[in-house]
Amino acid sequence: MIVIPAIDLKDGQVVRLTQGNLHQATVYSKDPVDMARKWQDQGAQMLHVVDLNGAFEGEPKNLAHVEAIVSAVSVPIQVGGGIRSLDTVRSYLGVGAQRVVMGTTALRERSLLEEILEIFPQRVVVAVDARNGLVATDGWKTITNITARAAIQSLSGLALAAILYTDIAKDGMMAGPNLISLKIIVDESPVPVIASGGVSSLKDITAIKAMGLNVEGAILGKALYEGKIDLAKANAVAAS
Repeated sequence: MIVIPAIDLKDGQVVRLTQGNLHQATVYSKDPVDMARKWQDQGAQMLHVVDLNGAFEGEPKNLAHVEAIVSAVSVPIQVGGGIRSLDTVRSYLGVGAQRVVMGTTALRERSLLEEILEIFPQRVVVAVDARNGLVATDGWKTITNITARAAIQSLSGLALAAILYTDIAKDGMMAGPNLISLKIIVDESPVPVIASGGVSSLKDITAIKAMGLNVEGAILGKALYEGKIDLAKANAVAAS
């Protein structure tokens, strides 16, 4: 298991949101490249970059910043936020991202997802974001009637790199992840799972790692930016 620092971009700045609310953004840096280098220097093995403007508007808005990050570091980059077409996937992979994260479109347009995976197998991570067990789409603005468990099961047989599971109620709250829901997802998922939302202590990382080999990693956001978790120590726990 690895620990993956998050770099969330809004208007070219590195921010963190609370429960996905675009209007509750805390700015941590005006230089995304500098932040990417910082996490790499502290031992990050991968970075999770999100175009928040893109997530809410449905198309990339921070592509130039993503390209700059990719060019500045040597660790793999996975990028998400508003990736809803084959052309957008080509754009991000073309500038050097290792893989893309798709949410809304991947769950709504199965034929498009299958087409993308036929061209780029093992290069797509599907994000399953849930509030009270139900999948949220469109930048977490729309709550569907589909359970996260059902969404995970529907992805069986696809050439995905991983599934990224986020419990929205925990995101940015520094109160620990929803381990019960996460365990259900890990057990059901046909591919490795990346945990996201609420990871705020080394104890949380230990608990996630204990869920077994189907956990690829855990994304760290606010806990890193607020200094609640030291990345080197988190890496040590994850690798132990």
